[in-house]
Amino acid sequence: MPVLDPNPQNGQKKLLIVLGAMLGITVVIAVIASIASP
Repeated sequence: MPVLDPNPQNGQKKLLIVLGAMLGITVVIAVIASIASP
């Protein structure tokens, strides 16, 4: 991930973790929905 700051500050790192978790959950839901759709 060269786009991300290699040494983010504490608040920035927590924000990246939260955004990454939200993005990951969204991707998982999208994959499950695409598999479950007829």
